[in-house]
Amino acid sequence: MKPTVVGMATGAVLAFAALIFDFWGFLLTALFIAVGALLGRAAEGKIDFRSVSDALTGRRSSS
Repeated sequence: MKPTVVGMATGAVLAFAALIFDFWGFLLTALFIAVGALLGRAAEGKIDFRSVSDALTGRRSSS
């Protein structure tokens, strides 16, 4: 399995415990899955956090 899939599955499993809190559990599930997918993409090397933070702070442009 790809690290992205593993990260999403890990986020879903961790978020399962949050499901007992109704709507807030749903929001936490979505958050955990998104974080898991992001970390999985970083493990694959498809996301470079340094370049993302540089772009957000205005240090580097995409053009």
